[in-house]
Amino acid sequence: MRILSTSLLVSLAIASTALAQGNPAPFTLAESGRAFGSLADALGAIGDGRGTVVVAPGTYRQCAVQQGGDVTIRAATPGSVIFDGVPCEGKGAFVLRGRASVVDGIIFQNIRVPDGNGAGIRLESGNLTVRNSLFRNSEEGILTGDYDGGQVVIDKSTFRHLGRCDRDLDCAHGIYIGRLASLTVTNSRFDLGDGGHYLKTRTGRVTITDNSFDDSGGKLTNYMIDLSNGASGLIRGNEMVQGKDKDNWSAFITVAPEGREHDSSGLVIEGNKAGFVPGLARGSAFVANFTDDAVKIGANDLAPSMKVKDRR
Repeated sequence: MRILSTSLLVSLAIASTALAQGNPAPFTLAESGRAFGSLADALGAIGDGRGTVVVAPGTYRQCAVQQGGDVTIRAATPGSVIFDGVPCEGKGAFVLRGRASVVDGIIFQNIRVPDGNGAGIRLESGNLTVRNSLFRNSEEGILTGDYDGGQVVIDKSTFRHLGRCDRDLDCAHGIYIGRLASLTVTNSRFDLGDGGHYLKTRTGRVTITDNSFDDSGGKLTNYMIDLSNGASGLIRGNEMVQGKDKDNWSAFITVAPEGREHDSSGLVIEGNKAGFVPGLARGSAFVANFTDDAVKIGANDLAPSMKVKDRR
């Protein structure tokens, strides 16, 4: 499993904080070399076109909205850039509503908003690719709206201390992808959840492979993977450890717990490893299926006390 070291991300970010303070124009357009003092200004210069913003090392207490275009926002050195504690529009550090967006090598932290859905990235239109990034200590890592055709791809990223189910508000989750076309999550890590699900999606198709879901330090968490309305696709090569402090420990993976909108007979779940923290044995179900769709559950390495599947 190739996941960028979190300790490396943190050490790079700490070492680079001073660099941002001495750089009045840390956001550079790769295509033209023009530099800007804020990410919002750099994105405004791209407008409805195509461009790459290269971000100098540092900690930034600002946010930005992408209004259009095809934009890449990339750390000059992965793990050297932090967006800390400032949401735009009461939504997230990056609010993205262009044709396409790529986020590469960036740390998002401490994002909170009044409605409890403060996210590192809030996606409202287009496709999104996230690579080599860290989302931590916020209400949600990535949150999207519902719209036709959107595709989200996440690779080599970490989601830590995310989620919540308090204040009489709907729960927030590590990742929450709405009714888009597809979600792909590979080579990534989820741990230390603070409530809700680690990964929740309403997409009709998923590819969730070679990830780590470590709930051993989680607090009042729910499912590892919640396919809220069913899905086709593949869940393979993931390692999952369920912790003691759960709000709902009844299943690791759920299929259509909030109503069947997609046929899940084309869903394959195989080659995963799932168990509990040492000293804990529960009758949790590995897959809880809320439909009559014949999900294909292949060979998985499961703890002895775990049920392979449960029809609900």
